Amino acid sequence: MSMIDEVRSQMMAAMKNKEKDRKDALSMLLSALKNKAIDKRADLTQAEEFEVVKKEIKQTKETMELAPSDRTDIIEACEKRLAVYQEFAPEDMSEEAIRAEVSAVLESLGITEPSATCKGKVMKELMPRVKGKADGGLVNKIVGEMLS
Repeated sequence: MSMIDEVRSQMMAAMKNKEKDRKDALSMLLSALKNKAIDKRADLTQAEEFEVVKKEIKQTKETMELAPSDRTDIIEACEKRLAVYQEFAPEDMSEEAIRAEVSAVLESLGITEPSATCKGKVMKELMPRVKGKADGGLVNKIVGEMLS
């Protein structure tokens, strides 16, 4: 079952159970998934579906961060939406897994004494391997630590 079908069935269940916040979040996610499929003019792969979910999570977090602290209604709505989106998000890589991947890239590039000047080469090789599986900010931080 594709993620679009899964989200649609959960949205129907939320409507039947009169869970308005959950239904709204699922509706937004379904819309984003459908728009991506329309843009592609084909069915989405699992990786592309996860990419859409991650993008929605990122946008919701940004909305929450930019909301004024006195607008608790916006913050609460974002928190509820995030909880729903997390159900569909892939498991992120752990720090240890990212470090292992960085080590593998260093080995494949033949870099025995890593330095900050190698960061561009390492990131170019590493990012396609971890795309959609790890947070880019965390990857950047770990690479920075390992190359210094």
